[in-house]
Amino acid sequence: MNTFPFHYRFTAKELKTLLQRITILVDSREQQNQQILEYFDSKKIPYESTKLEVGDYSVKLPSCPELGIIKDIHLPITLERKNSVDELVQTIKDRTRFENELIRSQKLRFTLLVEDPNGYENILRGNYRSQYEPKAFLASLKSFETRYGFSTVYIPKRAAGHFLYHELYYFVRNYLKGAIS
Repeated sequence: MNTFPFHYRFTAKELKTLLQRITILVDSREQQNQQILEYFDSKKIPYESTKLEVGDYSVKLPSCPELGIIKDIHLPITLERKNSVDELVQTIKDRTRFENELIRSQKLRFTLLVEDPNGYENILRGNYRSQYEPKAFLASLKSFETRYGFSTVYIPKRAAGHFLYHELYYFVRNYLKGAIS
């Protein structure tokens, strides 16, 4: 997975410099994410709106010629955000569209983020608006997870920005350290 254009070990100082430069990419079609953008703004985290082919959030390392990075590097990670279990169940029910996105994500680290800290329990109890049976819903979700190698994370809305940033930050950090290949 590591497509870094050259093999190089960055010093701690260089690594710190690069990590301060990362930019979060937000899909331009992403909706209802004001709390996430407010978190980024409050922490002075650079982000830009762009059309992503897969997922809702990704990250790039802007060029840094003084450290040998002559052009922006888009890292192989994406996060798909659902604002509720209700939105997740609609996504799972639209199997073809969701599976096509998962197929496109195969060369990326993919995480499905659901803004509901009790999401898993809500699935088990059928606490969502759809008539989709909980057992079938969970079976579909878990089948997709195992087939396409991703995980689903359930968190509160107020923690979504924090989670997204740190998931992307530590991916970049480990990627640059050569821990992800």
